[in-house]
Amino acid sequence: MTDTTTSATTRDCIALIGAGPSGLAAARNLQKLGLPFQGFEAHSDVGGLWNMDNPRSTVYESAHLISSKSTTEFSEFPMRPEVADYPSHKEMRQYFFDFADHFGLRKHFHFGAKVRSVQPVGGGVAPLWRVEWQGADGAVQSAEFKGVVIANGTLAEPNMPTFEGHFNGELLHTAAYKSAELFRGKRVLVVGAGNSGCDIAVDAVHAALSVDISVRRGYYFVPKYVFGKPADTLGGKIKLPAWLKQKVDSTVLGWFTGDPSRFGFPKPDYKMYESHPVVNSLVLHHLGHGDLHVKGDIARLDGHTVHFKDGSAKDYDLILCATGYRLHYPFMDVTLLNWQGMSPQLYLNIFSPQFDNLAVMGMIEASGIGWQGRYEQGELVARYFKARDAGSPAAAALSRAKAGPPPDLSGGYRYLKLERMAYYVHKDTYRAAVRAASAALA
Repeated sequence: MTDTTTSATTRDCIALIGAGPSGLAAARNLQKLGLPFQGFEAHSDVGGLWNMDNPRSTVYESAHLISSKSTTEFSEFPMRPEVADYPSHKEMRQYFFDFADHFGLRKHFHFGAKVRSVQPVGGGVAPLWRVEWQGADGAVQSAEFKGVVIANGTLAEPNMPTFEGHFNGELLHTAAYKSAELFRGKRVLVVGAGNSGCDIAVDAVHAALSVDISVRRGYYFVPKYVFGKPADTLGGKIKLPAWLKQKVDSTVLGWFTGDPSRFGFPKPDYKMYESHPVVNSLVLHHLGHGDLHVKGDIARLDGHTVHFKDGSAKDYDLILCATGYRLHYPFMDVTLLNWQGMSPQLYLNIFSPQFDNLAVMGMIEASGIGWQGRYEQGELVARYFKARDAGSPAAAALSRAKAGPPPDLSGGYRYLKLERMAYYVHKDTYRAAVRAASAALA
């Protein structure tokens, strides 16, 4: 049974879905500008995937940031000095708890509230939005809101591949992985060598009987430390053209990591930065010590035997698919988000071209974008919503811009045409565009 709780109060509020990092960034910026909002979070607390108690969390016991704290933190709320260069998931959860406490954000959220549907009420570019949610007690409620900000994350819905044949062992996605005990005494095949796949393969070598990693393409491996400092803090202020930065950085990287193809990885068939680099040098360490071996792409499964496309075959007890995640907004019709191809097509990866009071937070991937990049998204959303309410000409200009041709956010890089790269942007280009749009509304 649905209890309709629509009131004039909710019709003056923005509905904010999600209390993970992007949701908190949006909440803080809406709060700063005095815009009334009501948050909804399915879990019982903030933190999103970084809160391992959250059933939808996809982090695991050994998970750490792959970017350093100084390039990741919110600028207005730095991480404590004692926090490690590359914080663990426990340190990240505490950071988001502290952020929410410091700014008094929890009081704005309904916790244990799972949003079931979001629908426009009536026509026009700024309709009311009916939000239906189920509370922790099972009761279903709905209310109408003046706008919606979606911030439910991008790394919760597993992208599980299909294979020819049948496997008699365990076939799992990394979303189900929490501890290396899963591998104890087993012959393990990790499918995919992205950041999570490599991290988990390194975990596995300490518990499994054997560990192999199946890959389709080559990768660029970036060490976490260069000259004793976090690698992502060493970039100079001189901005190089994309082609030159690719050439220079790939050359320098070779000095530190060597040629991964000597361990069995294919040579990358793309240039550096055209796919997300793997920030992990331990996987090369374990390959060099024989703890881990590279296998090719899978052809088919047969019982416990995996047949590879190079003609080789090997038996395994567990296949763990590190094959990424899909964008997932299950509470909203995809047409409302202008979904085209592999992802929604949104202005600056934020704004709907159809609606002026609908925004998405966190639908960006970029090397080094950090939480501050999401915070700047929240700042732009809040300023736009407020300026539009005031009838600002700058808001009208942004409304026209988001309905037109999208800006080029690639920074001159030709990103691979993969689902996980469908909403990838160049960090500096993207942040400059968002900050410029935000400044025009100030």
